[in-house]
Amino acid sequence: MNALNKPSWSRRYPHAAIISLALTFAATVIFSSCTSHPAAPKRYHFTGQIMSIDTQDKSAVINGDNIPGFMDPMTMSYKIKPASTLSQLAAGDLISADVVVTESANSDGPSDYWLENVKVTGHVKMPLPSPGPGATQRMPQPGDAVPNFSFTNQDGQRVSLKQYHGKVLLLTFIYTRCPFPDFCPRVSENFAEIYKQIDTNPSLESSTRLLSLSFDPEYDTPKVLRDYAFKVAHTRDAALFRRWEFGVPRKDELPKIADFFGVIYKAEGGMITHNLSTTVIGPDGKIVKWYHGNDWQVSDLVKDAGDAEGHKG
Repeated sequence: MNALNKPSWSRRYPHAAIISLALTFAATVIFSSCTSHPAAPKRYHFTGQIMSIDTQDKSAVINGDNIPGFMDPMTMSYKIKPASTLSQLAAGDLISADVVVTESANSDGPSDYWLENVKVTGHVKMPLPSPGPGATQRMPQPGDAVPNFSFTNQDGQRVSLKQYHGKVLLLTFIYTRCPFPDFCPRVSENFAEIYKQIDTNPSLESSTRLLSLSFDPEYDTPKVLRDYAFKVAHTRDAALFRRWEFGVPRKDELPKIADFFGVIYKAEGGMITHNLSTTVIGPDGKIVKWYHGNDWQVSDLVKDAGDAEGHKG
C-alpha cells in the first residue's frame, strides 16, 4: 500500500479522533472561561439631592432616593463623570442621573460605581446643620494626647486605649453594613494588607497593633464584629486578634470618641452615613498622623508605623 492509499489516523481510529476533538473543545471552553472579560456595567436610574461637592475628589455627597434592585435610600459620596459636570452643580440641587456599577469577573474582586448623565431637576435651599454629633468636624492634630477611650471587642471584653501604650496603634473606623466598595470595605481590605505586611516584618510585628472601631453599637455585637473580622482578613484563625482587634464603643460614649477622631456620622433610613478617619497613634499615646477620607495607601501607614516606632522614647 502506497502512502496515497494509506488510511488516515482518524479513519483507522475513529473513536480516538472523536475523543481528541472533544478534548480540544473542552480545553477551548476552559481557556475562554479563564480569560473572560469583566461583566458589563449595570445601570440604575438615580434621583436625589446634592448635599456638598468636593471638586478635588471629583465627587459629591448626595442624599439619594431608593434605587430598586440596588440600594435603599442613603446619603453617600459618588464620583461624577465627566468631572466637568461638577461646575454646573451646587449644594441643594435636585438631580436625576444614571448609577453605573461595575464588577470584575471574579465575584470576590473589586467593583466600582459612579454617576453619569447628571441633570439638575430643581433646587431646594439647604438647611443649616443642627447642633449634635457630626454637626462639625474636629481635625485631630499631631501631638494631641489621645484620651483613654474604651470599647467592647470581638470577644466581648472591655478594652481601653491605654492598653496599647508602648505600641504603635493604627486606628480606623468601620461600618460593617457599608455597601460601598470605596469606603469601609476598601479601608478594611487595606488594613488586612497592612496586617499581612506587619506579620512578615519582625520589628513591626512586635511593635504595631491595628484597631477597627465601629460606630454602629446597636447592630455590631461581638459576634458580628468577629464574623466581619474573619471575612475581611480572609482567615478563621483567632490568632488574628493578637495584633488586630475589632471593637464598638457604648452608645453614650460614641459621640466623644467620634468627635475626637474627626468622625462625622448620622443615622437615617435604617442606615448610617459617615466619613472616613484613620489615625496613627505613637507608643506614647499621642497622635502621629491623621488621615481624612480614603486617600492613603497601605505603604503610607506601614511607613508611618515604622517611623513612629523609630522615634519611640
